[in-house]
Amino acid sequence: MVKERLDLDEKDREIISLLEENPELSQSEIAEKVGISQPSVGVRLRKLKNKGVVSFLIGMNFKRVGLYLAKVDVCAKNTVEILDSFKGCPYFLNGLIVSGRNNLCLFLVGEDISTLEAIVDKHLRANPNVSNVEMNVVITPSEDLIFPVKMKVEKQEFPPCGSTGECHDCAFYESGRCLGCPVTGHYRGKFW
Repeated sequence: MVKERLDLDEKDREIISLLEENPELSQSEIAEKVGISQPSVGVRLRKLKNKGVVSFLIGMNFKRVGLYLAKVDVCAKNTVEILDSFKGCPYFLNGLIVSGRNNLCLFLVGEDISTLEAIVDKHLRANPNVSNVEMNVVITPSEDLIFPVKMKVEKQEFPPCGSTGECHDCAFYESGRCLGCPVTGHYRGKFW
């Protein structure tokens, strides 16, 4: 069923495999390895992109940059509301609505574990719509793991999460357990 919907032939599969190994290959290099013309590679890549089979993502390699990645499993009454609250947060990478007891999986990135823990405590564990939270910090991935990080943050008076207080009023920030929000200008870290 998926095979028919994607309609991939052997040349498409070869192109995808080559790009998975080295996303920086030129169309000419791919053409030479696959045994078709460079314009044919261009047409096939355009088709694969339009179908959503191939997508290019610019990001940071988690194995190399020294940031911490947290996988946070959540049981929430309203998963969309939780996801919306993290939309503009620079610490937030992605969220998945999943089946099972925990119906939401969030990925957060930061330069220290205590800040990630503070975000989880303040925005998830304290949320009355959340009944269970399990946070795990990724020690190391088996392969390169590329993730997009919001590097450009526009300064605002209030954070995008909807928190009404300022960092200097927060116990986590005051005790040094949180580096603060890069959006509000109360950030004490070095990454953003």
